[in-house]
This record gives sequence, structure tokens and C-alpha cells, in this order.
Amino acid sequence: MSRIVIVGGGIGGLSTALSVARRGHEVVVLERGEFAEFGAGIQLAPNGIHALDRLGIDVRGSAVHVDELRFMDGVTGRHVASVPVSGEYERRFGNPYLVVHRGDLYRLLLAACRDQASITLHANTYVTGYEQTPTTATAVVDTGARVEGDALIGADGIRSAVRGQLVGDGPPRISGITVYRAIVPMTDVPVSLRWRSVTWWAGPKCHFVHYPIAGGEYMNLAASDDNNATEAIAGVDVPAARVLSRLSMLAEVPTRLLELGREWKSWVLVDRPPVACWTDGRVTLLGDAAHPMLHYAAQGACQALEDAVLLGDLLDCSSGELGRRFVAYNEARRDRTANIQRVSLESIRLWHPSGAAAAARNVALSAMSTTDFHDELAWMHGVREFGAAA
Repeated sequence: MSRIVIVGGGIGGLSTALSVARRGHEVVVLERGEFAEFGAGIQLAPNGIHALDRLGIDVRGSAVHVDELRFMDGVTGRHVASVPVSGEYERRFGNPYLVVHRGDLYRLLLAACRDQASITLHANTYVTGYEQTPTTATAVVDTGARVEGDALIGADGIRSAVRGQLVGDGPPRISGITVYRAIVPMTDVPVSLRWRSVTWWAGPKCHFVHYPIAGGEYMNLAASDDNNATEAIAGVDVPAARVLSRLSMLAEVPTRLLELGREWKSWVLVDRPPVACWTDGRVTLLGDAAHPMLHYAAQGACQALEDAVLLGDLLDCSSGELGRRFVAYNEARRDRTANIQRVSLESIRLWHPSGAAAAARNVALSAMSTTDFHDELAWMHGVREFGAAA
């Protein structure tokens, strides 16, 4: 049994704690703040559900099983294309496409960690870096304290202090896109608009997505505004009037839904370019600390879950093998996660064109069959062995 220190107690960190603990290791999780997850909706494709199943976490009771991914022209209000995600999709990929409140998923992971005697959770522990020897890896805390283990996993997000030391690539890249998020009670939504789908309304330099969460009790609203933002912000209040003004070009139905939002929060999206190496001896990175991506492929959480499962599989070893197993993990995950990072960035061209480019996009999407869409998604949604390269 080895002692594994995990920096970061988010979805990725807790998933990794469960995966590694089940290999017989002692795990210490160091979280900068309290063990709590903020935010609203999260989409889980079959690959993410496969990973959760491997971890013994069943989100189906609190999730919404959507029928389709629906693409709309936000300016004209016309339906462009739909991707059914039940029936043949489930048979092909082995699991449903679910949407869930991020807090519901987090609470399941946290409860499972607290039930494991071999997992210790430390809140309000701000890790600023690490030290290592040939046989140990130690988290350095801002108080001057040291938390030593046989290995260390940095799951401390896109502004990871562990990555800052290991990769040294500076602050995240600012996308120039601001996202406005809100959730509204489903009882406030007109019955005719309570669709069991993830629905996108695409407009010029903007788009709006909505879907039900929390077992259908709420609707999650997220609007992207390509406003050339230059400063990274997170969770900042924004007036509803500003949201409506920035998306005023959208048609009647998406506007009606946007008008339901009250307590809007804003984020400026950031990511990082892929890197080939996120491992240093007995230290490695995971999730957004390793391969942060824009949310447009809805794969950020799924990729962290895949990371966690693979690490658990690989760390069925003695302490002396940990460094080599981290290298194997890095090599197994590098290409797949890099491809999803690139797709997430490049998909902006799908959501935000105008005029002739938007018309051409609509023609291309409307010409695709259900099988065509499923074929396009197979490399991302259909993976069940998480060491497989894309």
C-alpha cells in the first residue's frame, strides 16, 4: 500500500481518490476551500457514465435522460438538425446521455469518499507547489506545512499550482467569450418548452443552450457571448438586462427562455493548448490541471472521470513502480485529451457564424443522417477503455 496525495477536491480529485483507494492505497485529498461544488448543469455522455459505473457511482436517479441533442438556428428560430441519444445510440455506446446538476454528482462522489476509511479529506488547505525525492512526493502548503506521500496527483483545476511548477506555462489562455449562466424552476417554464433535450440556439458571435437538470426540477440556461473579453472572471453577477441585450438578435422562443433567468452569473472562458508531458517523476496532473478545455464538446468532466479510472487501473502496483505508471498514464491519455481540447476550441466555428457561413452550416448539418451523427461522435462518446488513444 502506498500513500497518494491528491491536490484538489473537485469532481476529478474525488473520482481519483475513489479509484486509487480501491487499489488498496491510502489517499489524502487536499482541497483549497470547503468540499463543495458550485455551478449548475453538466452533460455526461456514455463514456462518462461508463467511468462512473466503474467507480460505483450511479447518477441515474438524479439525472435527466435526454432524448436528443437539438440544433436550432437562433436567428430564424428554425430547427436545423437533431441527434437522437436513445434507442440505437444507447445500444451502440452502451449507456445513455444524461444531464445532471453538478452539485448532485459531487455529493455522490463526496459521500462515497467519506465512506472509504482509506481516504482522508482536508479542507482549507492551499497547496502552492510540491517537492519530491526518489521515493517521496510532498505537497507544500501556504502555511509552510508539508504533506508527504509516495506520489502526488495535481487535480487542482485550470489554475493548478502543481501545473505551474511542473509545466510552467503561465496563466490560462483567454478565449474572449463570456458565458452567462442561470437556473430556473421548471414550473416557471411554459409547458410547451419543457423539452427533454439539450438544445442549442446558434447566432452570430453567440449561442444559447438549455436543458433540464435535477431530475427535471430546473432548467439550466447558458448563453455564450463572443464579446472579445480580455479579463478572466468567474461567477460574477450580471444584470438580466445585459444578457438579453447581448443576445437580442435571437428569435422569439430562445428570447422567452432567456427572459426567465434572474440571478445570472458570468464567466470568461479560458483554456490551455495541449502539452505532451504532464508528469514529473512521482508527480502527475489530472483533469483540467492536465488538459483544460472549453466546454463546447461537453467533455471536461467526462475526461477527468476517464483519467481517474485509468489511474486506478494503473496504480495496482508497489511504491517503486508509481513513477513509471504515471508515465504510462500520461502516454495513454495524451492524444485523446489533446484531440478533444482541439475539437472544443474549433467548435466555436460551428456555433458562432453569420450570414452565408451560417446558412452553409445549416445545410451541412441538415443533410446528415442519424447514423452520420453517431459515427461522428463515436470516437468521443463510445470509448470504454480509457487508455485508448483517439
